[in-house]
Amino acid sequence: TGRGAAAYPVGPGRAVLDRGSVVMTPHTARFWHVPVLLTILWMHTRAAGDISRSRLTDANLLARLVLQRRVRFVRDETGITGFLVRDGVRVHALYVHPRAQGHGVGRVLLNDAKSASNRLELWTLQTNYLARTFYLAQGFREAKHTAGDENDEGLPDVLLIWQKEEAA
Repeated sequence: TGRGAAAYPVGPGRAVLDRGSVVMTPHTARFWHVPVLLTILWMHTRAAGDISRSRLTDANLLARLVLQRRVRFVRDETGITGFLVRDGVRVHALYVHPRAQGHGVGRVLLNDAKSASNRLELWTLQTNYLARTFYLAQGFREAKHTAGDENDEGLPDVLLIWQKEEAA
């Protein structure tokens, strides 16, 4: 049809893509998933020039988060397409493989996190307009802007918050 895939919710954390009957269901990451998760992470951070941490530090941190069961991922027929790291209400990371961007992966991961919490918070750089636009479209609102004094990059960032709507 010439359109990109659109995701339609079919339950907590799931979506059916209009390119077929692909169902993406988030899974809790296991230790053996860490190398693929790191590859996706580094496709974004290293390509953007972010080398504030060593690869060993990244690997140790992600392995620890996986062992603490804080990492959820989705996959398609070719492998893992994206992952989300969450600790309570704080979303620490959301990365989608470049080949899967625009296909509902981030939305599925966020919906999965929303189904487990009444509130979510996350930080992103103020210059990351694509991420900010995505999060705003997912129901987040910008709550606070800072000069970046407390982030790894030292760059201006923004706190975004999602709150579950109260039943009327």
